[in-house]
Amino acid sequence: MRRGRILVVEDDDTLRRVTQMHLEKKGYLTAAAADAIEALRILERESQDLVITDLHLPGMSGLQLLKNIRTKYPETEVVMITAFGTVVTAVEAMKSGAYDYITKPIHLYELSAIVDRVLERVQLIDEVRLLRRNIDEKYGFDNIIGRSKAFLYVLDQAARVAPSSATVLIQGETGTGKEVLAKSIHFNSLRRERPFITINCGSIPRDLVESELFGHSRGAFTGAIAHKKGKVEMADSGTLFLDEVGELPLEVQVRLLRLIQEREIEKIGVVHPSKVDVRIIAATNRNLEAHVAAGSFREDLYYRLAVVPIELPPLRNRAEDIPHFVQYFFEASKQRHRKPELILPPFVIPYFSAYSWPGNVRQLENSIERIVVLSGPDQVTLHDLPEFLRPARRPAGRARSVEPSEGMSLKAVERELIVQVLRQFSGNQSRAAKYLGITRKTLLYRIAKHGIEKEESRPSSSNEAFRAHS
Repeated sequence: MRRGRILVVEDDDTLRRVTQMHLEKKGYLTAAAADAIEALRILERESQDLVITDLHLPGMSGLQLLKNIRTKYPETEVVMITAFGTVVTAVEAMKSGAYDYITKPIHLYELSAIVDRVLERVQLIDEVRLLRRNIDEKYGFDNIIGRSKAFLYVLDQAARVAPSSATVLIQGETGTGKEVLAKSIHFNSLRRERPFITINCGSIPRDLVESELFGHSRGAFTGAIAHKKGKVEMADSGTLFLDEVGELPLEVQVRLLRLIQEREIEKIGVVHPSKVDVRIIAATNRNLEAHVAAGSFREDLYYRLAVVPIELPPLRNRAEDIPHFVQYFFEASKQRHRKPELILPPFVIPYFSAYSWPGNVRQLENSIERIVVLSGPDQVTLHDLPEFLRPARRPAGRARSVEPSEGMSLKAVERELIVQVLRQFSGNQSRAAKYLGITRKTLLYRIAKHGIEKEESRPSSSNEAFRAHS
């Protein structure tokens, strides 16, 4: 659990110091101000979870300060203190948004109880936000689909780096699952209970990137009508995921470099920097080294980001994972579209494995959803496959020998597939059945049904391409 930040606003020097010392002994991070103007300056520099303020302050009153905080910093809670504990002032403070109200002389045990209650509420709100944001995510590395050698190496790297706070650079083609891997690193780290904040650097207009990342104060530029937290500040004590980091403008790259080196940010319109504790995970589908050579990406920032570089292989280089993705996406999609009885026959799977998938996992997932939506209620057929997967249009590659000739029936396709698989495993029916995803008994039934002779299942040179698929 992160330590709560508390601002004490009190014009009595002794009471202010005593209150601050008491809160620090309880483990909270504190700041102090003698009046409302100073308090607002502190809030501009650094966000606070709780403000404890006297109602009667020199200049701007505590009630005016409360209203300012509610307008500019709605996530900050306020507790009012006064020596005049009338019902009228209490009701007015509560109506203006105060969390609670206590009177002088302050009893430290009473103050402690209120502070604990407020910060427990703040923590609970943060946790609810995290749960809503990540409710459908699979956090564990064991839940990530893929057991190919290339991908297991990636998972091993991710598992090793997760417990640390090291900066990670994930590289890979679009659709390979860079954000899923970044989330898995975060949720297997010591920061798992804190925010995981994503910003897509390529989707934000260039003139707004700096504000989105670092935030701004009210009036910092035209249209800045209120204080705004940047993504970095929102990720404080957690993880900031910079997707498509290669799209960052050079002037913003300088500020990102300062964040990584100094662990501090400067909001637009704010003079003093504020400290942050944030882990950076960046991702890109670009060759950053080439961009460094071309002068469009800072070399020093590249080396700061690539403390632990992880390269995600494209789906075409991990073909043995494709059947697992197909089954996973098929089951998820048919439940989502209320087709629980829909079946994906085993003989269809090789057509997915034979395709190169230039759009990677994302393209595969979208294709499966299309198939589920457009197929009949009972079973997926070859005619339900997208055009680029259909046998007549399939690119040359593995499993060519199972491609049927034009006009071949579904029964003939099934017979040819069984013959090829039996040849692949030299007639071993148990291994062939396992490969097809059916029982040996079912395989024997289909062999008899199609009249497949023993001689047909012997290996031959004609099935070399299909053997290479395994």
